[in-house]
Amino acid sequence: MLMESMKMSWENIINNKLRSFLTMLGIVIGVASIIALITIVQGATNSISDEVNSLGVNKITVSAMGTPLKQGLSDTDIKAIAKVDNISGVSPTISEKTSIVYDGNIIENVAVQGKNEVYFNQNDSLMNYGRQINILDIDSKNQVAVIGENIVKELYFGVDPIGKKLLINGTTYTIIGTLSASSGVGASSNNDMVIIPYTTALRNLGVKNISSLDVYLKDTAIADDTVNDIKSVLNPAFNYKDNAYSVFNMGDMIASFQSMMSMMSYLLGGIAAISLVVGGIGIMNMMLVSITERTMEIGLRKALGATPSRIQLQFIIESIFLSLIGGFIGLIIGSGLAYLVTVLIGVGYTLSISTISLAIGFSAAVGIVFGYMPARKASRLNPIDALRSL
Repeated sequence: MLMESMKMSWENIINNKLRSFLTMLGIVIGVASIIALITIVQGATNSISDEVNSLGVNKITVSAMGTPLKQGLSDTDIKAIAKVDNISGVSPTISEKTSIVYDGNIIENVAVQGKNEVYFNQNDSLMNYGRQINILDIDSKNQVAVIGENIVKELYFGVDPIGKKLLINGTTYTIIGTLSASSGVGASSNNDMVIIPYTTALRNLGVKNISSLDVYLKDTAIADDTVNDIKSVLNPAFNYKDNAYSVFNMGDMIASFQSMMSMMSYLLGGIAAISLVVGGIGIMNMMLVSITERTMEIGLRKALGATPSRIQLQFIIESIFLSLIGGFIGLIIGSGLAYLVTVLIGVGYTLSISTISLAIGFSAAVGIVFGYMPARKASRLNPIDALRSL
């Protein structure tokens, strides 16, 4: 009985192509919208998450605004923080903008940062070629520099910069390495940056204290306890003054960002699902019209012995067929649209099984829910009333 009902439902869809197409159109638009929106948002979320994670999920940032009596962090403070449990390393940051000169070519307002070997050890993909700043450079206050890609192109185009000299704020440095190209912009980009040992920066850039410190964790699960331990070191250092420093856990920011993007995905998916509901109403409307047009057919089938349940089953199957076909067409269109948009905006394309299952499953549910009422109406049709139209 089931196979025969499926066959009859399919034949009715094939024999009424225009009506079937118009019925499926709402489902096609709805499924395509869900697939495209969720896939595009997911691709953008993954790309942004990768950028945010590159900042360091295992990192705590300490910013020391200081007090009138104590400006910034001292080496003693840094060594005390480094002794806190669950810390794998600390990296001070000295930041200054100044001019750099090579062979008579000048670049103004270049971001020069003082770092230590921990910063490079914690960022494996940072170096392009050459060597990184090491502990000997820090202890000896060597005048060495690692430069970004844009500086290489502007000052050393066609020349190997390793071993060449660079004048930074009037002091000569030797270039020992170059940084990998960065996809970030502004402060998150390494392309226009020069990195020197932080001890050298303290001596040559006119900076007296360290105002920023990156603290790397061994275990991110106990990051909150580590933050409290760091504060227990900093509070007496700044005489328990309010607003003398701030401690920022990067992991909290990343978790909040991921939660926000997930919420946005659900919101957009819900908006797109509204069009599926509209498509379901369209199916119900067209099925009701179909029942009116097929009153004679239903009457004849009932007169020949077809039970109400069989009539109802046929119309429900027909509704499910329309929904699933519309769903698969929408899946193809939505996938293609999402791929095109992700390529244009430069984010990753990831079509997940869960997204496909959600769209197709929802379209099938729409077919069942909105096909039930017309099917029930058809099954309850009086055969005598139906045959009067002959």
